[in-house]
Amino acid sequence: MLKERLITALVLLAVLLPTLWASNPLYFGLFVAVALTLAGWEWGRLNGWALRAASSLGLLTLALFGLVLYAQPGQSPAFWFAVFALWLLGGSWALKGASPAWSALPILPRQVIGVIALLPAGMALVAWKAQGINALLSVLCLVWVADVAAYFGGRAFGKRKLAPAISPGKSWEGVWSGWVGVLGLAWLWSTHIDPRWSDAGTSVFGQLVQGLGWPLAALALIVLAALSVVGDLFESLVKRAAGAKDSSQLLPGHGGVLDRIDALLPTLPAALALCLLAQGMKP
Repeated sequence: MLKERLITALVLLAVLLPTLWASNPLYFGLFVAVALTLAGWEWGRLNGWALRAASSLGLLTLALFGLVLYAQPGQSPAFWFAVFALWLLGGSWALKGASPAWSALPILPRQVIGVIALLPAGMALVAWKAQGINALLSVLCLVWVADVAAYFGGRAFGKRKLAPAISPGKSWEGVWSGWVGVLGLAWLWSTHIDPRWSDAGTSVFGQLVQGLGWPLAALALIVLAALSVVGDLFESLVKRAAGAKDSSQLLPGHGGVLDRIDALLPTLPAALALCLLAQGMKP
């Protein structure tokens, strides 16, 4: 299993890294488009559609992604605030009801919700890349550090279950550990990496600190780390309702594409919304 995970990770990095550093944004956009197409297919399968219908959902996700990039609704700050609000409200509703409430929904609305969740995240990835490699990597690392810190903190200190009906392994202590990890990363990045990498865009941490000051920036980062947990739990809810351990076996040793991007779905758009708010409050 470990060997499979390492090989898959190396292959993914070999594909992803050239697109990150390429001057032409088309290559990164194509990478995101492929990921969204595969994630859309996985979502269709998890929510009751057979291979052909699920494949159609993946292709529909791809077509809509191209359409929204052309229409550019992300140029409006209101779009990102609306997505942020939808995740706060919709995520809370879904997690409160756990898997029975999700299973009670008809199949078609569940598929629509999946597309609505995937498209803004793909748009946000492209938007973060347009700001510069420093900006993009910072928001990705925010999610990754929150996840890693939560995992080790939960294993070391976990006692109070966070959502036992959805993901029994997660604990409140893990969530708090994730917050500590993200705040530590924010201090490190804004004080040591941003000054040395200013020509590659300002990190999400730098944007929040410059616009909001440290106290409010810390609160915003806690919200983002919490949303990464919501994304993870939301996919776990869907998998539990489907009786599946992984979203697919597309990535040997890692599960599926959704398993790798679930925490990013709410966090990427929300980070854009909060950074836009920070820019508006900058003195």
